[in-house]
Amino acid sequence: MKTSHLRSGASQRPAGAAPKGPSRRPRGVKTRRAILRKAVNLASIEGLEGLTIGKLASKLRISKSGLFAHFGSKEDLQCAVVDDARDIFVEKVIRPAFQFRGLDRLRALCKNWLSYGKKKVFPGGCFFSAASLEFDDRPGRVRDRIVELMKRWLGNLEQAAHEAQSAGEIRKEVDVRQLAFEIQALAMGANWSSRLFRDPGAFDSASAAILQRIDQATEPMQSRK
Repeated sequence: MKTSHLRSGASQRPAGAAPKGPSRRPRGVKTRRAILRKAVNLASIEGLEGLTIGKLASKLRISKSGLFAHFGSKEDLQCAVVDDARDIFVEKVIRPAFQFRGLDRLRALCKNWLSYGKKKVFPGGCFFSAASLEFDDRPGRVRDRIVELMKRWLGNLEQAAHEAQSAGEIRKEVDVRQLAFEIQALAMGANWSSRLFRDPGAFDSASAAILQRIDQATEPMQSRK
């Protein structure tokens, strides 16, 4: 979904939310979900490229053939892991913010993202911050999927800012695309500092910086009290 195709409205599905796929047997769905949850957590720590069917089978103590029944190749497994991480991200960060509109939605998206990072929903920190760096120069289906999802996330930030601007909450001269870029840069910086330096205050520092940047973009009457 391209940024320009995002629409407002209560019935809008958050960008990044997946349409329903073909039905599976309940037992098979439950097994696949359990496998993917373990794989997502493992990949968040060791990286997607280090995730193999053999390694995952060993961690789960099941046969490789059992995993092949769910994922035909390493790349299929990686793509499924990215999709599962997306679903978690949508539920934790995006969907709760869609009860709001405009400036309130923008602030909620930022707050939810920072909370998701700080609480380590994934044991290795933000899954997509790490995956973006890992696959930025690796062409293929996995990279394409990550690029698409990150564009959707930026699209959500930009759309919320655009709605706020249309409602008179953000100044007309503000470049909302630039604002979304700066918010994402600060958020990724928080994850980087948290992981590399084990900085316990990284997300609080980023939160203060992001909220300050949003306040700078808003009309005086819309600034946070």
